[in-house]
Amino acid sequence: MRMTGLKSIIAAAGLALLGAGAIAAAPANTTAPAVTAGAPAAAVPAAPPAAPQVADPTLAADGTPLTRPVANIGQPTDGWIGIQPQVTENGEYARWFHDGILVPLITAISLFVLALLIYAMWRFRAARNPVASKTSHNTFIEIVWTLVPVLILVAIAVPSIRLLAAQYAPPPKGAVTLKATGNQWYWTYEYPDHGAVSITANMLKEQSEVPGGARYRTDADGPRLLATDNRVILPVGVPIRLVTTAADVIHSWAMPAFWIKLDAVPGRLNETSFTIEKPGVYFGQCSELCGARHGYMPIAVEAVSPQRFAAWIASKGGTMPGAAAPAASGADARDATSTPLERIVPNTADDLVNLTVAPAVSTQAATANDGAGGNPGR
Repeated sequence: MRMTGLKSIIAAAGLALLGAGAIAAAPANTTAPAVTAGAPAAAVPAAPPAAPQVADPTLAADGTPLTRPVANIGQPTDGWIGIQPQVTENGEYARWFHDGILVPLITAISLFVLALLIYAMWRFRAARNPVASKTSHNTFIEIVWTLVPVLILVAIAVPSIRLLAAQYAPPPKGAVTLKATGNQWYWTYEYPDHGAVSITANMLKEQSEVPGGARYRTDADGPRLLATDNRVILPVGVPIRLVTTAADVIHSWAMPAFWIKLDAVPGRLNETSFTIEKPGVYFGQCSELCGARHGYMPIAVEAVSPQRFAAWIASKGGTMPGAAAPAASGADARDATSTPLERIVPNTADDLVNLTVAPAVSTQAATANDGAGGNPGR
């Protein structure tokens, strides 16, 4: 009996040693989940597809602008006398007022005064009038030289007041809002109705003024001292609401081809409206003495079709007003069967209690596009 018990103890110890060795030889991977036979594998949530990158429709593949300036249009011309060709309704009216009323009137007055001077020198010279006349008053002449200037001013005031009122008429519904902010010494632009798209425009320097490899002005960009690295893109035939302000000192947003000159004052918003009638590239400048580099903050506007403008907005990460917002994902996703907002308005005091419950905090990343990246590629 003793021998049998001893053999049992030895056998149990041997089995224990074999079990410990098997455990030590097993792989130490304890992170793999146990898979039950016949059970489907757990589905791994797929990452949402990235939004496709929309190319800028105003730029070529190498980043140069597709639309080139046209000589004598939207820019100063050497030897040109007169107002630039206008591409807005107010500009056409102002040009007619200048060329059809003011210039002929000024010319007639100047010739009339010159004729009076020549006549007075000939008629009242000392050789012809050795004894000077003592006439000091002439009632008819005094009435004429008082009444005629009044009539001239009235003739000028009627179209002038009409033009002034048209320049500051409120824009119609659906106007594109462009906010221009003057800085020392460059312009920043925002499209607040299009997903907060924003760009910054600096003057392009000449090739001899920049280091090798840096971007410089070319004929495709525009004239010297007027070309910018980013153009303001606006649609043709759509009312534009221009809002100006400044970040430091007083600037002035002036575009001769639009008949626009609006001061940009720190802490204040000035507003005007206009509609561009012809596509093209137009240039202007800051027209206020804003500092040492006042002459180096130009304005370049490219007027395009509404379809091309919408494509440009999309390329900057913005959206057109009224366009459907991108589909939400995760906990924010809703379908056509979701309860309308008017169905969940509380009707009783008990329902009001639920409004005090703190909403759940979502860890989903923000998907809004602010367009703060400027205008890459330009």
